Amino acid sequence: MNNAVPSWPRSPGRRAWLVGAATAPWWAGQALAQAEPEVAAYKAFIGTRAVRAERLVLDIPRIADNGNLVPVRIAMPGPFAPGAEVKSIHLFSQKNPVAQMAVFHFPVPVGRIEVESRVRLAGSQRVAAVATLADGTLYAATADVTVTVSACIDGT
Repeated sequence: MNNAVPSWPRSPGRRAWLVGAATAPWWAGQALAQAEPEVAAYKAFIGTRAVRAERLVLDIPRIADNGNLVPVRIAMPGPFAPGAEVKSIHLFSQKNPVAQMAVFHFPVPVGRIEVESRVRLAGSQRVAAVATLADGTLYAATADVTVTVSACIDGT
């Protein structure tokens, strides 16, 4: 009878390190792919323009009990440089029948932006907000929302 005790847990060996190193680029690509929602309307709006993921704040609950009334707050602190004020904010959803949920226009320059509203969400999804500045710069923010009772079942 062999009374040898296995040395578990083993420290990762060379093979585990090589597998991790080989799959690191794939994991990094997955993380970047999750940063932007897979929404045709969002992609069409952005086009080939560069999007900055700073300054714009999208505040939405991570868990929504009812998809019919989900509170959302979008804010962008100022001050804004002359000629670089916010002109519009677009709100996109990943699974709603109408992907562009809202558009807020700001024809007059303001010191800071803060919009509060309620939206309907058709299930758990990623929501994205995009702010367009007068100089063409785009700022974006995304948030994942888990919805327990979906809205938009009838396609509205």
